Amino acid sequence: MFKKLSAEFLGTFWLVFGGCGSAVLAAAFPDVGIGFVGVSFAFGLTVLTMAYTVGGISGGHFNPAVSVGLAVAGKFPAASLVPYIVAQVVGAVVAAGVLYLIASGKAGFQAGGFASNGYGELSPGGYSLTAALIAEVVLTAFFLIIILGSTHGRAPVGFAPIAIGLGLTLIHLVSIPVTNTSVNPARSTGVALFAETAALSQLWLFWLAPIVGAVIGAVAWKIVGEDD
Repeated sequence: MFKKLSAEFLGTFWLVFGGCGSAVLAAAFPDVGIGFVGVSFAFGLTVLTMAYTVGGISGGHFNPAVSVGLAVAGKFPAASLVPYIVAQVVGAVVAAGVLYLIASGKAGFQAGGFASNGYGELSPGGYSLTAALIAEVVLTAFFLIIILGSTHGRAPVGFAPIAIGLGLTLIHLVSIPVTNTSVNPARSTGVALFAETAALSQLWLFWLAPIVGAVIGAVAWKIVGEDD
């Protein structure tokens, strides 16, 4: 279990450091910033690389919603949920702290939103609570379907991390303007702690919606995708 939890810590650290780091450090860099597309690919690449690296140790969840969804689908023991979620959240918080130390090394640095998630005034596009809720639920549900389908015995062996990583990229391409894209409560928690906005007051949504979406995705897959 220690190795599994360590793998989840490392994978979630890399997801937050790489994904949120690309948003904080590189997205709007003058003239050559990577923008929404670059940030979307950064998040996808973090999952793809760590799924190949440590997925064989822990299953490569890196996300409390994914762990819950896999448990609902019968692919993960419910007894391991709490330790996995703790390891994921700790990894996310440590990653956000390291990112803050790096970002604050620039003169005049202000954390601002610090790649946190939000709705209303904290939404990049000014989207409402309802819009944010629907987006996070739907996108997390499909993320679980992608995970369960690409790791099923019918799928080509060894390609699941590519499908999952590109799936996360697509999710970000759709929803960065809406919520800055969560679909991951640990990712949302880590950076919210360092944001200079009211991100912490909206954090409840980015635990509730991804977990609800993950449960819906798991149930949908059990109906549609599992063998009779």
